[in-house]
Amino acid sequence: MARAIWNDTVLAESDQVIKLEGNLYFPPDSVHQQYLKSSDTHTHCFWKGQASYYHIEVNGEKNPDAAWTYPVPKAAADNIRNYIAFWHGVEVQE
Repeated sequence: MARAIWNDTVLAESDQVIKLEGNLYFPPDSVHQQYLKSSDTHTHCFWKGQASYYHIEVNGEKNPDAAWTYPVPKAAADNIRNYIAFWHGVEVQE
C-alpha cells in the first residue's frame, strides 16, 4: 500500500498507484482532497502535457505547490489523467 504523508497526516493511500519517472501517481479517489488547494502554478512536459499544481494545507501549515496532476494529458500519458503526485517534503512510501 503506497502512502503520501505530510505534517503527520496521510494525504493519499492506495495500492493502485502508477509509478512514472520516479514518482508515484495516486488515483484521485485515494487522495484526501480536503488538504489540497488549487494553485495558479502550471508547468509543461513535452510528452505528458500541462501539469496543474496544488498547495497542501494541514493543521494550519501550507506546503506550496507540493502536489500536481495532469487533468488533460497528451495521449502518451493518458493513464495518469487526474492522478496526483507529491513532492516538496511530502513523504511518499511505496
